[in-house]
Amino acid sequence: MDISFKGKTALVTGAGSGIGEAIAIALARAGARAAVQDISLDKAQGVTARIVAKGGEAKALAGDVADAAAVEAMVADTVAWSGGLNLLVNNAGIGGPSAPTGDYPVDGWQQVIGINLNGVFYGMRFGIPAMLKSGGGAIVNMASILGSVGFAGAPAYVAAKHAVVGLTKNAAMEYATQGIRVNAVGPAFIDTPLLSGFDQAARDWLISLHPAGRMGKAEEVAALTLFLLSDHASFITGSYHLVDGGYTAK
Repeated sequence: MDISFKGKTALVTGAGSGIGEAIAIALARAGARAAVQDISLDKAQGVTARIVAKGGEAKALAGDVADAAAVEAMVADTVAWSGGLNLLVNNAGIGGPSAPTGDYPVDGWQQVIGINLNGVFYGMRFGIPAMLKSGGGAIVNMASILGSVGFAGAPAYVAAKHAVVGLTKNAAMEYATQGIRVNAVGPAFIDTPLLSGFDQAARDWLISLHPAGRMGKAEEVAALTLFLLSDHASFITGSYHLVDGGYTAK
């Protein structure tokens, strides 16, 4: 299937590593101008350099997606750089502390909700007006398998990802007749730097949760994301698509 984003501008948050990096690189390879955002400017610049070295167009952006003003500025910088915004991937996220609900640290809750949920809302709050001015486009919000099931010790993450799915459906309904499609992707455990702190025993346990017998790859999530952003998915909006190696089929 041929997917081309030539002439389009994409903004990907949390694109300095892992899933976001794979998506930004894939978008640029398909012809998009890629605005690469990350909390770390160094990481964003590293990904941008890789894209440019392959002949693509990219711009590095840094900022905290939990800060509404920072996200507004990020969208404005993207538009000023490229002339518009057509594609948006709200990918930035963190895992947060691990503790049962009755012991969960309040500051940890606020941080996870701030990045994983508020960041998605801010991305759409400021991205959608820019996309409307550009004639429409498509949005993918990065949820998780934990947008549909629970996971002991991760109440903030589970709550945020369930909310991202609901927010996606709501925005999709609101903008379906205005040329903007909004979908969510729900990866299972993907082998990215987010899991770098896990020892081998923990990794083996995570692998055992997937009937496929392995964790996923960032490129597999990117492939689905690009399809949903493309015109091949023109009748798909308000939906939630899993990339989970059978995790939720059990």
